Amino acid sequence: MDFASPAPVPAPVTTIAWRLAHIIVSCLAYRVEWYFDGQDFDAEAFAYAGTADEALKQLDEMYGRWNAGVRELSDADLDNPPAMGPERFPMENRVLHVNRELIHHGAEISLLRDLYRWQDGAAPHRI
Repeated sequence: MDFASPAPVPAPVTTIAWRLAHIIVSCLAYRVEWYFDGQDFDAEAFAYAGTADEALKQLDEMYGRWNAGVRELSDADLDNPPAMGPERFPMENRVLHVNRELIHHGAEISLLRDLYRWQDGAAPHRI
């Protein structure tokens, strides 16, 4: 996954692979490590997937860890900010934010898949 600072203008169209990596690392892995494991996360040391199958396995693992962690939160946990990480909003806000991000970026992936299937006006590709 690459980033440029400052961001290029115009911004490039991102790929399905980039969006999956963003969901796996930026949306889930950071928060899973901060909120539920109490440790920092090093995105540069993460072994980004080299194939779609690998990315889907990483997504399933991180989402499973996220879901399990959220299910363990008490009402008091939801009212307070996480103990680790830079985010100082109550956990209920963080849970809603992460789930909104998953929906948002998941929908973008679906759109990119649809565009790929119908590219050049051809019959849909099977993916």
